[in-house]
Amino acid sequence: MKFRENIAGSLVLAILTILVLLPLVMVLLQVVCPGLTLSKLDLGNLSLVLDVFVRPLWKKAFINSAAMSLCTTAAGLLLAGVLAHIRVKYDFPLAKLLDIVSWILMIMPSFILAQGWVYFASGNGIARSWLGIEGMNNFLFSFPGLVTVMVLCKYPMAYVAIKGALEWYPARLVHAARLNGATPFKAWTSVQLPLCMPTYFSAAMLIFMDTVGDYGMSSTITAVYSFPTLPYTIYSAICSSPVRFDMAGVLSLYLVVMIVIAMGLQFYAMGRKRFDYLDSGTEQVVPRKAGTGATALLTVFCGLFSLVALGIPVGSNFIMSFSDSFSIEKFRFTLDNYQNVLQMDGALLTGVKHSLTLAAVAAVIGLLVGFAVAYILTYSQFKLKRLIDMLTLVAMAVPGVVLGIGYIFVWNQKWLQPLGLNLYGKPSILVLASVASAVPLINRVLVGGMSKVPQELLTASQVQGARLGRRLKTVLLPLLHSSMVSAVLAAFGGSVFNLAITTILYPPNYSTLPVYISDSYNDLNFGYAAAATIVGGTFIVAIMLLLEVILNTGKRNRYADHT
Repeated sequence: MKFRENIAGSLVLAILTILVLLPLVMVLLQVVCPGLTLSKLDLGNLSLVLDVFVRPLWKKAFINSAAMSLCTTAAGLLLAGVLAHIRVKYDFPLAKLLDIVSWILMIMPSFILAQGWVYFASGNGIARSWLGIEGMNNFLFSFPGLVTVMVLCKYPMAYVAIKGALEWYPARLVHAARLNGATPFKAWTSVQLPLCMPTYFSAAMLIFMDTVGDYGMSSTITAVYSFPTLPYTIYSAICSSPVRFDMAGVLSLYLVVMIVIAMGLQFYAMGRKRFDYLDSGTEQVVPRKAGTGATALLTVFCGLFSLVALGIPVGSNFIMSFSDSFSIEKFRFTLDNYQNVLQMDGALLTGVKHSLTLAAVAAVIGLLVGFAVAYILTYSQFKLKRLIDMLTLVAMAVPGVVLGIGYIFVWNQKWLQPLGLNLYGKPSILVLASVASAVPLINRVLVGGMSKVPQELLTASQVQGARLGRRLKTVLLPLLHSSMVSAVLAAFGGSVFNLAITTILYPPNYSTLPVYISDSYNDLNFGYAAAATIVGGTFIVAIMLLLEVILNTGKRNRYADHT
């Protein structure tokens, strides 16, 4: 048993090293060995690391990314905490709308949300031309405006995490604090809040990592407003002529360093303290009815917030899709955009087909790898499983633009040509990169599901003579059905709309849905890009809903047979 676990663990470690660690190392090597050409190897190039504080563009990109990430994390965490507290504590008519809006925003890619905000707030956009709101463009295309849009895009991850933690109430501990004279507020700050600190730290990390590595928002905004960030500047270094490998390496290094520092601060803040409190003295919170005035106020607030956070970007895309001009000010209703998009031989349908194929393959392979990783982390005694866990965390933290560039350096080597492994310029490299980005998410979902399944159940079936395959089929997989469906759908949706990786790695004449929409937008074909967004997004969501129904059919049938 131990021998087989070591073999499986070593194989998983090798796969994660190839998918995650090797591309990251290759990017960072660009600092001292640009283009990975030994003739250019020069340790003196390490001085370039300090140039980020000297060269204007590098310095501006670094400051913008750091400032935006910190401000978005602070404001997003505060917003998510307030919304989660309202949702858990009070019962009012539009309470569930907060959940729906948050999940939709979490699934939607940032570049589509950014496009909607540009259509709404630009100088000749909806706000000024139709609603008569002056100065909206000056606000949006400024640092506070960009932070506001980023907060509305990134808060859902923290909201979901915090809401899950607040749903449980340590009644025994709170009652003990109240009996010792603590006020309700004092009991909350001294008992409930400290116990929820791991959730708040994790939520902050999710917002920070997703913001600092966000390529979609910056690439969309940069088309109409100069605001360089590290991900977009790294991409520009690779796509410029001549190619600046050293620049990409230095800026990637700082991007990774910021994420590592944030992770280190999280681990230091939590230390070795215990935060477990789920026991017989814990109660599930039941939302209570507020007063008439408070209920009306919460309902109005929830409706207005949902309208701003989701209604404006989605509605703006929808309106622009019917425009025959790139300016709302000159809006004239037309269906030409949809007619062009829906052409049977059109590029959009080809891009959708390519994206669906890549997402399906990445989801299936990612599920196999992610399941193996989760099983080893949860049930095995493999000595290096902490290293495996760290690699999955690194894969989740490394931005897509850095991972994509790393894949160019790894799979564009001349010595791979005779082996048939020179994958750059082929669809297979997109599959590998998509798997690398999907595995961490799948792993986290499955680890959460496996942690609820005691190892004693698997041990009992093994004692009865069941081999590993039978134990998985009859014990573990049925109990993980919901987790596996969630993992597959999350990986599928994330792979379809992964703009950074597909923009960097897509082969010639192999456009994907996000690249197709982004290119149309950057060419100022706003109406066409909006129509492509509505059609493509609706089609993908319909596919995901259909997949959920199909994947859950077996579970429903088994439940019906059992009852």
